[in-house]
Amino acid sequence: MDRPAAVLWDMDGTLVDSEKLWDVALYEAAESLGGTLSEEQRLTLVGSNMDATASYLLEVVTGQEPTPAAIAEMGEWIRQRTANLFEGALPWRPGAREALAAVRAAGLPSALVTSTERALTELALNTIGREFFDVTVCGDEVDGLNKPLPEPYLRAARLLGVDPARCVAVEDSPPGTESAVAAGCTVLVVPNDVPVEPGERRVFRSSLAGVDVAAFGALLG
Repeated sequence: MDRPAAVLWDMDGTLVDSEKLWDVALYEAAESLGGTLSEEQRLTLVGSNMDATASYLLEVVTGQEPTPAAIAEMGEWIRQRTANLFEGALPWRPGAREALAAVRAAGLPSALVTSTERALTELALNTIGREFFDVTVCGDEVDGLNKPLPEPYLRAARLLGVDPARCVAVEDSPPGTESAVAAGCTVLVVPNDVPVEPGERRVFRSSLAGVDVAAFGALLG
């Protein structure tokens, strides 16, 4: 069985069910602006980076074009609230910890590739475990070229010294899946809060339960 050169893991909604904590922060952020965020509007933000999230919230709730200063202030509000929520243990997605452990035990390189900023990612890694990853790429480390652009996954592959076309990415959201596909990866898609459209180099599973190195290798054909 062929083995991938590396496995590249998304974090929120893929490894841990932290999207539920983001829900709390984003709904409270909307309330702090004197408005509300509908469930439908919230779901459009799954996989988004902080600046895009803050900008969208301000525009939707206030009805005005947000200024850079307002985006920065809103982003800091969300960042601080989410950091408080991330300090506790994060709930694992089904099979995620076992899949991480199987890849690590097999000696395959792994990268964490997340739109979440470094400071919050470090808090999340207290639950997930830094030992599972050779490198981590965060949303504030890609020069603004966040998912759905390919740079996060391309950067992870460069740091690992591997060909992205020989990598399997694990994702749950449309922006993350688009990013990994654009980078040339094969993507194991495990949808969580929002559906992901079928397409090129996308293989779907309902969970990560039972996924091991052989399963990742089979995805490359």
